Formats: sequence, C-alpha cells, structure tokens
Amino acid sequence: MIKIFRNLSKKDIVYFFICVGLIVLQVWLDLTMPDYTANLTKSIATQDPAEVWRNGGIMLAMAFSSMLAAIITGYFSSHIAANFSMTLRNKLYDKIASFSDREMNHFSTPSLITRTTNDVVNMQMLIALGMQVIVKAPIMAIWAICKISTTSIEWTTAVLICVLSLITVIGLIVGFCYPKFRKIQKLTDDLNNSMRENITGVRVIRAFNAETYQTNKFNVTNNAVTKNNLFTSRLMGLLMPVMSMAMSGLTLAIYWIGAILVNQAKALERITVIANMTAFTQYALQVVMAFMMLILIFILLPRAVVSARRINEVLDTEPSIKYDEKGVDIKVKGNIEFKNVSFTYPDGSSSCLSNVSFKIKPGETFAIIGATGSGKTSIINLIPRFYDVSSGEVLLDGVNINKFSKEQISNYISIATQKAVLFKGDIKSNITYGCKDEIKDDDPRLAKAIEISQANFISSLKKGVHEEVAQGGTNYSGGQKQRLSIARAVFKDSKIFIFDDTFSALDYKTDMLVRKQLKANMKDKTVIIVAQRIGTIKNADQILVIDNGKVVGLGKHEDLLKECKVYKEIALSQLKESEL
Repeated sequence: MIKIFRNLSKKDIVYFFICVGLIVLQVWLDLTMPDYTANLTKSIATQDPAEVWRNGGIMLAMAFSSMLAAIITGYFSSHIAANFSMTLRNKLYDKIASFSDREMNHFSTPSLITRTTNDVVNMQMLIALGMQVIVKAPIMAIWAICKISTTSIEWTTAVLICVLSLITVIGLIVGFCYPKFRKIQKLTDDLNNSMRENITGVRVIRAFNAETYQTNKFNVTNNAVTKNNLFTSRLMGLLMPVMSMAMSGLTLAIYWIGAILVNQAKALERITVIANMTAFTQYALQVVMAFMMLILIFILLPRAVVSARRINEVLDTEPSIKYDEKGVDIKVKGNIEFKNVSFTYPDGSSSCLSNVSFKIKPGETFAIIGATGSGKTSIINLIPRFYDVSSGEVLLDGVNINKFSKEQISNYISIATQKAVLFKGDIKSNITYGCKDEIKDDDPRLAKAIEISQANFISSLKKGVHEEVAQGGTNYSGGQKQRLSIARAVFKDSKIFIFDDTFSALDYKTDMLVRKQLKANMKDKTVIIVAQRIGTIKNADQILVIDNGKVVGLGKHEDLLKECKVYKEIALSQLKESEL
C-alpha cells in the first residue's frame, strides 16, 4: 500500500503536509472547546454574564476556525486525489502500451481496463474521503483519551471499555470482509469480460438465438458479485448501529457515574463536578466520533488495499521484450532472414515453430501458406517483435532484430493485421493513423493508398474520406475494413510490408487488382503475404510452405507443385489441376 504512494508528485506531498498541519489545528480547536464548555457551565452557575459572553465568544471563534480549516483541508485533499489518480492512469497507460502480447495475455484486456478505471477510482476515493479521517481520527482519539485520563479514573475506565469493545467488533468485521473485497475485484474482472464478450459478439449471439444462454452465463458472474457485495455490505452495515449503541451507552455511563460523584461531592464542589462531567461528555463523544470516522476508513481501506496491489502488479511488471533505445545506425534495405528459429508461446506446451530458416531479398514478394494453426502468423509476429524467438535469430539486413529500437522497427515495417482493426473517427484518420504530419484531403499519398488498396467505395460515400467510422469499424463490411487496413499500411510507406491474411474477405477480382497495384508500386519494397488462397500467392517470387511449425517447402509456385506434397494438396483442394 505504501509503495503506491511513491507515485505522488512533490507538489502533492507538500499539499499533504499542509493538510496534516491543518488537521492537527482542527483537532486542537475541537478538543479545546470542552474546556470552555466547563467554564461556561461554571459561569452560568455563578451567574456571571461577562464570563458567559467571553467563553461563548471564544467557543464560536474556535468552531468557525475549525470549520475553515476543514474546508481548506477538503480542497487540498481533493486536489491531491485528482492529481494522484491522473498520475496512476498515465503510468498504467504507458506501462500497458509497452507490454508485449505475452503480458497482455497474462493480465487479459478486461482486467487491465478494470485496473485502470475501477481500481484507480478506489484509490482516489481513499485519498479524497479518507485522508482527512486517516490522519484526524487517530490524533483525535489519542489526544482525547489523554485529556480524559487526567479527569476521573471512573470515567476513563468507562471510555476505555467502550473503545476496546469497538476495536474488537471493528477488527472482527474487517477481518471477515477483507478476503471478500479481494474476491470482488477478481469477480469484477470476470464481469467486465463477460459483458465485453456479449457486446462484441452480439451479432453472433442473435444469429444463433443464444441470448438466453449468454444471459445465464452473465448471471452466474453477476450473482457471484452480488452475493459477495451483500455479504460485505451487511457486515459493514453492523458498524453504524454498534457505534450508535456505544455512543448512547457511553453517555449513559458518564451521567450515571457523574450522578454518583455529584452525590458524593460537597455542596460547593458539585458545580465543578457537573462542569467536569459536561466537558468529559464532549471528550468521550469526540473519542467515539473518532471511531465513527474510522468506520469510513474500514469501508474504503480494504478495497483500496486490494486495488493498490492490483495496480502495483501492472506497474511492477517488466515487459518481456526490451528494445535498444539508440538502435542501429544503418540504412535498412529490406533483407529479412530467419536463422534456425524456434518459438514457443508463453505457457505453451509445445513449440509452434521448429528450426525455421529462410531469406527474403529486398524488392521480393514473399508468400507464406499452410494449414490453419501451422505457424504462419507466428512467423509474422516475430518480425516486428510482437514476440521474441525462443531460439535462433531474426535478422534485418544482417543485424539481429533485437538491436533495433522500437521506433526504428515501427518505421521500417508496415503491417495489415489478420483482423482489420479500425478506430473511431473518420476514414482519413484511420488511413493516416500514426502519421505526425497534417495530411490534407488532396494529398497524393492519401489518394495513392486508396488507389492501391482498391478502396474505391470511398468516392461513393457522402462525406468521402471524412465519412464516420464507428468503433471497431462496425459500420463497414469485412471487405471494406480489409481494404482500409491495406490502405493504412500502404500510406505508411515503409521498407517492409506485411499482409497477414489481409485479402481473405476480398473477392477474387479485388484481390487480383490489389496485388497488381502492389506489384506495380512497390518494386523496391519487401512484401510479405500470408494467405490461404493459392490464387493470391502463386505469382510470388518465393513461397514458404509451413506444416506443423516446420518448413516443408520453399520456392516458386511451379516448383512447389512438383516437389512439395503439402503445397500440392492445398492447391488441388482449391483449383483443378488444369487451372494450376
């Protein structure tokens, strides 16, 4: 818990100490007022109006000063809480952005979203609502008890019995609730995951009439969250009645003891005993109030402790892929070489690539084909370092890919992923995604990217390149999304282009036209195409055939038909022998 507060800025730390000073002042003012209450009681008994006005005026001034200190403390604590949550969100975002696919799979997307939102909010609430109480309650309780202990042993004993009873009850309740709070945060991850699955897969759910099935799945997690929340809420709900009972019981005990002391006192001393009893009642109530404030902490703190641990887990996780900050000072031409590469996914039971070796020359169109799950995408993931090889080397112009900086790899490689990912905005912002320069609508690079990708449907849209794109591109067909994804990769104009099964949703004619444009406009570029269609790859300069993570063929289309059994089987499953 303490570790996470190291993320506080120096300015917020200064504000914190200002708050502590103001809180101490506030406690001093609150605990000094009972003394003036005793004096006021004596003044009334002695019928001294001047003393009544003097003591009453001082009490009002102290009450106003205490209120002013509380307002200023509230302002500063809110400022600290807002800044702290902003810092945490920024650090979490930066850390998550640096994660490789390995870390993303380890935490899961819903869990990372929960940690960045729900867990950060828990920390913000702890500071905004709890900081004053965390500092104020212990100081007030200890200070008040010290003042009480000098008054009467009988009253002090009653207060101590009340305090020990409250500590025991609060300790038991929090002890039972803490494990449940930990479980609730994990269940919140599962709830987000279920909700995300239902929303993203709503079309499939409707198509298979599986609404009831999905609702039942969601209800299982939702009921578990509800059950745990009810358990903790019911237990925490006992705190306020216990506190009210303790306060009423303590007041009754003070007056009962006071009545005995008044009866035992001499006539002249009774006024002093009554005045002391009045002041002591206020001190005792201050002690109980301190514990009532601690209830808020015991409601917020267990959740915050769990949230802090979850946030620290993300911040303390070092990305498995580390980049060289300076990189290599070479002019990349586009040579790619896999040298005895083997790869196993994290927590995988077997290798998905075994001893893979091949070379790609600049200006070549290099195709990869194989059965589903054979390792095609795994090869593609190793080139831009989405994962690192388990053994062997991936070389870029003869230099190990690990020696390049993250920015260099990003600049050298353009990727159109297997799943076309579009972002909320418009078509232009999606095609020019990642470009730092301001791109005008008539920019020739934009027009060229649209032409090469055959995204001619844009011209028929009412707003053209400014047509809205919904989140995930749900307002466009699969083929349209793939063409926009290809246009984005082409616009980047890197030395190496990777198209990972990006032509699968295109019709044969569009597929052919896109490849024709790529061939004509990227003669000096290295183009890597992963595809299932023989027609998409048969004109490539080299074709790599993968089967169960191993290279079973490498060459041109005609040679592979003669020499590679796996390639011929794939080809004959799609085309007649005469067409081949």
